[in-house]
Amino acid sequence: MANKQTYEFNKNLKDLTVVDLKAKIQEDQLRLKKLEFAHAISPLENPMNIRGLRRDIARLKTELKKKEMGI
Repeated sequence: MANKQTYEFNKNLKDLTVVDLKAKIQEDQLRLKKLEFAHAISPLENPMNIRGLRRDIARLKTELKKKEMGI
């Protein structure tokens, strides 16, 4: 199931522009900070969300780098 979601996420990244990617990265980094802060105060119900969000940010940054390089 997770592979299908990852595939769809990656497929949708191809359609985003550089500006959209930068905005999404900033938005997700803010969400990550909030999640990590909430987890520090009291344990999250599902801490795997933090890992997933970190990986999504990495995917976004990779796609941004590809577009900036013209690949």
